[in-house]
Amino acid sequence: MTLLSVTALRSGLFLAGSGLEGVLSQGVTEAGLTSALSWGPPASAAGKDVGNGEGTVPSRQATAVSADLLVALAAVLSALPPGAPVVIMVHGKGYCPTRPELDPHRLIFASRAGHGRSRHVSWPRRLGFALPGPRDPLGLCIGFGWDARGRLWRATEGADATAPRLALLVRLIRALDPARRIDLIGHSLGARVILGAVPLVPEGTLGRVILLAGADFTHRAAQALTSPAGQQAEFLNITTRENDLYDFLFERAFSPLGRNLALGRGMAEGLGAARNWLDIQLDHPQTALALRALGLPLAPPRARICHWSVYLRPGVFRLYRRLIHDRDRLTLPQLQAALETAPQPRWSRIAEGWLPERALAALSVRRSSASR
Repeated sequence: MTLLSVTALRSGLFLAGSGLEGVLSQGVTEAGLTSALSWGPPASAAGKDVGNGEGTVPSRQATAVSADLLVALAAVLSALPPGAPVVIMVHGKGYCPTRPELDPHRLIFASRAGHGRSRHVSWPRRLGFALPGPRDPLGLCIGFGWDARGRLWRATEGADATAPRLALLVRLIRALDPARRIDLIGHSLGARVILGAVPLVPEGTLGRVILLAGADFTHRAAQALTSPAGQQAEFLNITTRENDLYDFLFERAFSPLGRNLALGRGMAEGLGAARNWLDIQLDHPQTALALRALGLPLAPPRARICHWSVYLRPGVFRLYRRLIHDRDRLTLPQLQAALETAPQPRWSRIAEGWLPERALAALSVRRSSASR
């Protein structure tokens, strides 16, 4: 098992469970690291808005990196086989690594499922990294914990403030192991953290970026796509009509005039298709058929409204595991050819069984006309 737990605080990055108060004095500031760890945005992005109009990315800040985190990362990376992936997992709203009852490292990022609650499945184990018994490492899995408590506005501000710290972790891995591929996977506001970090890392750093029911907007995704790192990464936007209510509320909270579209709408509807972006609506019947043909069957959707089905639905982690470990046989062009299907209209999942087929067809026609 190769699993590291990293905690992002305002003061920097720390190895979870190492005694943060004692580590602070041992921290290595950014100025003390090599120039490769500089995590300010490139000159073209410094000072530009990368959020929803409410702030800018600071050009540079002093941030601590704990000595034990540096040592642990260096040791693990040096022991990995060539070509083995590094995957950073980023949770969404509600978790906090400094609160034991909300600690993602004890819950979804634990090597085994958390306290038996239905939502706390073990991401590392489901992704193939925390399997029992002596095994050769399949790569390095890193749980990235941050303070995502509070109301939506506070948690979203926290996500924006955390993005540069995720970028710092990516740069640190890049400096220690320049040839290593780094993949990112995040749920809900974790996807916002990821999209905020992408423009802050060097080109060629990222492999695949997997966004699960991302709580963010398509225009921010476009900014990530046009960055040097974003142009070379592969983005897989996992959506579901079960998340429509959450997407709608996120749009109303941060874009009440409807000028910005949530990621759940899909990039094609938001800003147009991109060559290295694929929207995958998990509860689309055509998607289920295509995934089954690829040897990746999914269980039928169980709810009309659910924000967590993108990682709770049986079969989804088999897909994510293959996306990370088997990309030579699941290339992005192959995935696009098999899965590129126009998403179903918003509310179609909620309306299913309540509205007649004629009404659902009319809803689809109105959506198609509005997206032109």
